[in-house]
Amino acid sequence: MSRLALAATVAAIALGNAAEASAQTYEVTKLVPGSAFHGVHGLGIDKSGRLFAGSVAGAALYEVDRASGTAKIAVPSPAGMSDDIAFAPDGTMAWTAFLTGDLYSRKGDGPIKKLASGLPGINSLAFRKDGRLYATQVFLGDALYEIDIEGVKPPRNIMEKMGGLNGFEFGPDDRLYGPLWFKGQVVKVDVDKAELSVVADGFKIPAAVNFDSKGNLWVVDTALGQLVRVNPKTGAKKMVAQLKPSLDNLAIDDKDRIFVSNMADNGIQEVDPETGAAKQVISGKLALPGGIGVVSDGAKDTIYVADVFAYRTVDGATGEVSESARMHADGVTLEYPMSATAKGDDVLLSSWFTGTVQLIDRKTGKTKEMLHGFKAPHDAVKLGDGSILVNELGSKSLVRASGEHGKDRTAVIGNLEGPVGLAAGPGDAVYLTEAFAGLVSKVEANGEKTVVAKDLKGPEGIAVAPDGKLIVAEVGAKRIVQIDPKDGTITEIAGNLPIGLPAAPGGLPSNIPTGVGVGATGVIYFSSDIENAIYKVVRK
Repeated sequence: MSRLALAATVAAIALGNAAEASAQTYEVTKLVPGSAFHGVHGLGIDKSGRLFAGSVAGAALYEVDRASGTAKIAVPSPAGMSDDIAFAPDGTMAWTAFLTGDLYSRKGDGPIKKLASGLPGINSLAFRKDGRLYATQVFLGDALYEIDIEGVKPPRNIMEKMGGLNGFEFGPDDRLYGPLWFKGQVVKVDVDKAELSVVADGFKIPAAVNFDSKGNLWVVDTALGQLVRVNPKTGAKKMVAQLKPSLDNLAIDDKDRIFVSNMADNGIQEVDPETGAAKQVISGKLALPGGIGVVSDGAKDTIYVADVFAYRTVDGATGEVSESARMHADGVTLEYPMSATAKGDDVLLSSWFTGTVQLIDRKTGKTKEMLHGFKAPHDAVKLGDGSILVNELGSKSLVRASGEHGKDRTAVIGNLEGPVGLAAGPGDAVYLTEAFAGLVSKVEANGEKTVVAKDLKGPEGIAVAPDGKLIVAEVGAKRIVQIDPKDGTITEIAGNLPIGLPAAPGGLPSNIPTGVGVGATGVIYFSSDIENAIYKVVRK
């Protein structure tokens, strides 16, 4: 056979295979329904009784319809990022953008005004009766400021190193009452004298306080999931409602109805202050799903979800969601998981926000290792020798963690452009996505890199199908594709998908990654960060 004839034959076979792949059709169904927020934090109620809620990762401020249990965006990204919300005596609404370090205000439907900037971790805020505004940095700082409501003068530093003065409010005595997140106390502050005194002690992690019309001080304990009434004069405490952990904030309306936000539930509850009975106003089955891993036990697929405010599993057949752990719960080890891989008996959760990789026993749910000190880790896989490979976005490297507690760290390969997704390949090789370069590559144990596919738009999550093909979330094109690692052939499996939530502003290293996973029979699953949902893709 001549070279020309041979080339023609090979081309015909290749075109035939491509035609066969493209002819295959897939059915996309929603396995787990979505929800309104992308994590819910601060709450505020205006004079007309409207309930507002803030989201940091979603970078938006929402108005919640209490009657219908729905929410709509009141202030969109980027200015809408809000960790806490407060209303001035004249009705002006102010809110804090935690990650960008900005504080905004708006009166009615007027223009948005930036009152302060350069305050990373700007968290809680409250207006005084005379209209003066105060705010604190928490987690990324620890300071109390007075904020110029005109946005002209720089913030006036009042106190520092208090212990995490979180969601607070001025009391009838013109003192600022709030919780110290890191000290388990509720305190009051004389903002004029910069004097702090303890009101009540013995909380696990108090997150926020608020006053009702009778002068009672209400406190939410995020670690214990409790709503506690405190006598501000004596410090006497009474637990009124047992809710779930991961509480963030509360607001009380003019009828003394109490509304409490829960990050892990992506929801808000209304609590009766007399009986402690709680009614769900709005909630979600997932909080903010990122990376996922899938393991098949026989014919049963289980999806392991890094849900940012929780670690959850989903039944691949029924969509039933089970919870393994939630953020800030007492006795729970979890640090804002954003990526996940699963294989055999292991689940690995990664968080670029906290620089951690967590190794979990898949069957018992117990943590085997918590590795700290990574530079924006974006996915991880465990190798046969027990070492762990980590896509380290911050150092643009694939890092091997080995030795006792993974303390020995070496770069397998560097100069990666946005390493995000990671999947185990043959032997000790791995496949990884480079979101910024649009590449999918294979990296051998010795660091040798082979580009499998290029010119992709923002590839993130990656998984290996039973037939050895790669399944990739091409987020920039809002589609799931199949890639043949032998020749780089790319085939679209599903398009026009609700994936690719824009990264929250503030110079962050990345957004929440879109995860993909494949079951033993070839069923594909992916997370929707836009809808907070999980989808299932089945070949027809």
